[in-house]
Amino acid sequence: MEVTKDTIIGDVLDYDIDTAQFFFEIGMHCLGCPHSRGESIEAACEVHGTDCDELVSKINEFLASKN
Repeated sequence: MEVTKDTIIGDVLDYDIDTAQFFFEIGMHCLGCPHSRGESIEAACEVHGTDCDELVSKINEFLASKN
């Protein structure tokens, strides 16, 4: 899976639940909420005041290291 800023958070979590750690790191602790699961990574980063590109990069590096 290649994650982009437009990727929906729920899709990332469904692909690999271990990616939740990266969302927790930005203060997004509401991953079970239907609204948060339907948000794009970009929207979540905007709300939580974090760098979207950095988060996407971390997630992609993590997923690549598992393959």
